[in-house]
Amino acid sequence: MSRICQFNIALVEIEPEIRRVIEVPANYSFWDLHVALQDSMGWLDHHLHEFIPHSKGVKPIGIPESPEDERVDAGWEIPISTHFSSPGDSVGYTYDFGDGWYHVVTLVAITNRDNSIDYPNCVSGERACPPEDCGGVPGYYRLLEILSDPNDEEHTEMIEWLKCHVQNYYPFDADAFDPKIVKFYDPQARWEAAFSEPVQH
Repeated sequence: MSRICQFNIALVEIEPEIRRVIEVPANYSFWDLHVALQDSMGWLDHHLHEFIPHSKGVKPIGIPESPEDERVDAGWEIPISTHFSSPGDSVGYTYDFGDGWYHVVTLVAITNRDNSIDYPNCVSGERACPPEDCGGVPGYYRLLEILSDPNDEEHTEMIEWLKCHVQNYYPFDADAFDPKIVKFYDPQARWEAAFSEPVQH
């Protein structure tokens, strides 16, 4: 029977906590996990990312700049089982090196597949994902401050920015999250869209 990995994904440095609990097939690669993480959090996958294993001497896992780039291991070549074998195992995950969104991805459990569930699956979560390109943690807190004060000199400008964003974040409710609305995309299709060729295994 196929196995399923359940992960807790926590966005660091923001309180109250923003997090997701997702289930993915245990034979996923780190690229596959990246796509599921992006979709569950609500990120748009418009920026670079890296998984950062906590073991000493292990390279980051992400997107190499070229076939000769030895600094980073290609995520589509590394099975998640390489770094996740027991509950409690964790890696770091950074998205958007400019805004610097840092997450901790922790393996919660390894279970048998439930044939009544489509995987990946978002089990639960807390609070909305920050808007893409809002300026990292300081920019996010400033965004909330502006939205809470109609007299702030940037209030109207910020509302227009949210409305005109490719995602259209307006009205933005920082406390809102519904796991039922999460849509997961095919990781191979995402790879092909990003690199314009079939993924190589």
